[in-house]
Amino acid sequence: MTRALVQRPAAHKGAGHRSLGDALVGYHDRSMMPLTVLVLLLPLIIVYEVGTALMAADPAGNPEMRVLAFSLFRHFMEMFGATGRYLPAMAVVAILLTWHIARRDPWQPHVGTAMLMAVESALLAFPLLAIGNLLGHYLPLADGIALRGGMVLAIGAGIYEELVFRLIGFTVLNIVLGDLLRVRKAAAVTLIIVITSVMFAAYHHLSPYSPPFRWSDAIFRTAAGVYFAALFLCRGFGITAAVHIAYDFYYFLIRGAV
Repeated sequence: MTRALVQRPAAHKGAGHRSLGDALVGYHDRSMMPLTVLVLLLPLIIVYEVGTALMAADPAGNPEMRVLAFSLFRHFMEMFGATGRYLPAMAVVAILLTWHIARRDPWQPHVGTAMLMAVESALLAFPLLAIGNLLGHYLPLADGIALRGGMVLAIGAGIYEELVFRLIGFTVLNIVLGDLLRVRKAAAVTLIIVITSVMFAAYHHLSPYSPPFRWSDAIFRTAAGVYFAALFLCRGFGITAAVHIAYDFYYFLIRGAV
């Protein structure tokens, strides 16, 4: 009896440590599940679609404003005969559901995990703000232009730019470099990060709403692409898209406060 009482606190302490570690590992694994990513992103996709629809109903007759990556993705699908206003949004949902089925994950949505992912993403956006602030001390960065519905467009940018440059870009380049060209894994990953980050920076100068090209802006956007690529490799598509959205939110909030 006495021996059992002496040993019980030590066992309880060890179990507590294991449960904390299991909780952290469990959160990491759940946050990478496509169904959990869908729980996180689906409300944002709906807000983006509703917001752009309201902007399209502008009585001044202004054309509908969409994130360029959204439009490019829609045009790409139109090449194969797939058309529809909401097709890109439906494609994101279909990709995540197909991925979920392929992984054979349980059909158990983790709403609490999605909420923690939102908090984590809000925090992980601050290092990118710090990078922009640091570069801004040495390089003149563009202030941008006032965008109608900028907060709504920020949601589309986070989802569709990460879809194009990270989820699709990494997958395609990994097939080309790793499977076809047999490039070593470390070199392939480095090349993928560099290529997608440079393409991400160049893409921002294709939009008619972008300011004139400056090397300082290209350097920052390339650095941002590297940051998002690192997040994608470590934390997956959901967190990366949410961090992108959070950063753009902060950007518009800061601009609105000055």
